[in-house]
Amino acid sequence: MAIVIDPDDVEFSAIRAQGPGGQNVNKVSNAVQARFDIGASSLPSFVKERLRALADARITREGVVVIKAQRARSLERNREDALARLQAMVDAAAEVPTVRKPTRPTRGSQRRRLDAKSRSGQVKALRGKVRE
Repeated sequence: MAIVIDPDDVEFSAIRAQGPGGQNVNKVSNAVQARFDIGASSLPSFVKERLRALADARITREGVVVIKAQRARSLERNREDALARLQAMVDAAAEVPTVRKPTRPTRGSQRRRLDAKSRSGQVKALRGKVRE
């Protein structure tokens, strides 16, 4: 099931980028900060709960995902990058992990484990001092 983020739910703001770039960095605001309010979004409720439960530094206490994109030199490409990263985050939260079914060890594996334990115990017993 593909969950697509509505671009109207995301609030974009242009900010100054960090790092190298010469005079362009000081003059132009090319980085993008995307803010996505989980509670006010149109996502299904189970995805909202799983997003809030993520231990991610980009999620604030109020339940707002803040993503800063400054990889590209153009504002539009940074906006697309921020939206793609947010979509990847939502896709990861929407994926329900498969439940592990506990299985019993086979009789042969139990026997092999106990044989190995007794062998290592015998080796350790032989490491003691030699008595005459």
